[in-house]
Amino acid sequence: MQVYKRVKCNRCSKHIELRNGDDRLKKITCTRCGDVYNINAENSTYYIDYCFNHKRHREKVGSSKALAESVLAKRQTQIIEGKFFDIEQRPRIKLIAFAKTFISSYCKPNKISWFIDEYYLKKITEFMGDIYLDEITLMRVEEYKKHRLQFVKPATINREVTCLRTMMYKAVEWDLLKDNTIKRVKKFKEESHRLRFLERDEIERLLAHCNQHIKNIVIFALNTGMRRGEILRLKWDDIDFINDLIYVLITKNKEKRIIPMNSTLKQLLLSIKEGSVNKYVFCNGTGEIVKSVRTGFTNAMKRANINNFRFHDLRHTFASHLVMSGVDLNTVRELMGHKTIEMTLRYAHLSQTHKTNAVELLSQRIDTGLTHDTVSENTVKEAMTQLQSNN
Repeated sequence: MQVYKRVKCNRCSKHIELRNGDDRLKKITCTRCGDVYNINAENSTYYIDYCFNHKRHREKVGSSKALAESVLAKRQTQIIEGKFFDIEQRPRIKLIAFAKTFISSYCKPNKISWFIDEYYLKKITEFMGDIYLDEITLMRVEEYKKHRLQFVKPATINREVTCLRTMMYKAVEWDLLKDNTIKRVKKFKEESHRLRFLERDEIERLLAHCNQHIKNIVIFALNTGMRRGEILRLKWDDIDFINDLIYVLITKNKEKRIIPMNSTLKQLLLSIKEGSVNKYVFCNGTGEIVKSVRTGFTNAMKRANINNFRFHDLRHTFASHLVMSGVDLNTVRELMGHKTIEMTLRYAHLSQTHKTNAVELLSQRIDTGLTHDTVSENTVKEAMTQLQSNN
C-alpha cells in the first residue's frame, strides 16, 4: 500500500508518477517533451495504491498528502475488518436481458440489418442460457463455435461471434461491464470462394425464364448494382428522369449514393411508370410494395438451369461486367458504394488491361534501342518456343 503523487506536464499533458519521497520535488523534467516545470497544487494530485483480493486498486484523493495517507489508512482498516466493498463493483447483467437492450438501443438505430444480429444473438443465448455477462469466457465461446460447426459454415460462426464481441464492448462502453472477457477470441479461417457472376449467356437464359414482375427487378439490379433492400425501397421520388439519375438515400453504410441511368434502365423505368399510381417503383399486382423476391427468383433460376447463384450475386455481376468492359476500379467503387477500395479489388483479376497499359508506358518512355526491325517476330516466336520447352 502506498501514497504517490501524479504530476501533469503543462506543455504536453504527459503524467508522471512520483513515489518513495520523490513527491517532495519542486521541479521536474518531462520525459516526453523535455520541458522543465514547477510542481504545484494545480498540476499535481495525490493517489493511493493498494490491493484487495489479488486485485490492484488506485484511488484519486486530492492535493493533500495528509488526506491521502488518512484515506489509505481507512482502506487498510476496512480490509482488515472485512468492511471494504469494491468501489468498482457493478450490478451483474444477464445475457438475455442485455441482448434485448443491445438490439433496441444500438442495432436498430444504427443498422438496417439489425434483425440479422437479433438472429445471431438468439442462437447464442439458446446455447449459453441466461448466464451473466461476466460468465461469458473464451472457453465458453470456443464451445459454442464447436457446437455451431455441426450446422453452419465457419463464415457464419465468425459473424455470430463478432456480434457477441461487439455487444460485450458496448456493455463495457456503457459502464455495465468492467472488461470484455472475449476480446481475444479467434475467428475461423474462411474459405475463399470463386467470385460468382453471370456470363452473358446465363443472363439471357435467366431473363428468358423470369416472369415479368421478377424480370423487371433483375434487369434493374443488373444495370445498377443496387442491393435487394435498396431496390425494393426505391420510390419514384428518388428517380430524376431529367438528369437520368437514381438517388439511393437509405444504404447499408448510411451514405447516400447517386447512380446514373443508362438507356436500358431509363426505358425500363418509363415503361413501369406508365399508369403507375404507387409511390414505390416495384409493386405487386395489387399495388403493394414487394417484400420478397426469393420464390420468384429461385424458380426462375431452376427453370434457367443456373446453379450456385443468389440474388445478391446480381450485384457482383454488375461490377464484374463493368471491370471487364474496362471501367476503372475507383469508378466501380463509387457506383457500388464501397467505402474503401479494398472491397472493390476483388474484381481486379477480371481485367488485366490497366496493368498491360501501365507497363506499355515504359516502352514508350525508355529508349532501349530495340525496334521491330531489330527484333523480328520470328525471333520472338523462337524465344517463346525455347521457354516452353525448358518448362
